[in-house]
Amino acid sequence: MKPINDRVVVQPGKADAKTSGGIIIPDTAKEKPQQGKIIAVGPGKDGIKMTVKKGDKVLYGKYAGQELSHGGKDYLIMREDDILVIL
Repeated sequence: MKPINDRVVVQPGKADAKTSGGIIIPDTAKEKPQQGKIIAVGPGKDGIKMTVKKGDKVLYGKYAGQELSHGGKDYLIMREDDILVIL
């Protein structure tokens, strides 16, 4: 996958299966992960280079990005502006 313009492809982290107290969370109640790893980065837009690079771990907004399944794996495609911080 090669994103265009200012978009990135992110592989979301795993959702927690247990609370800190040891309670098992069912799949229907798990929260969407808000961090992941950059898999691919577009070239940028209007001459502005991208800040993130492939391999960076990032934190993004709860409802950011478009979900995509490819090759049996889940990914998010989002604009670089949706990324809050590089971890």
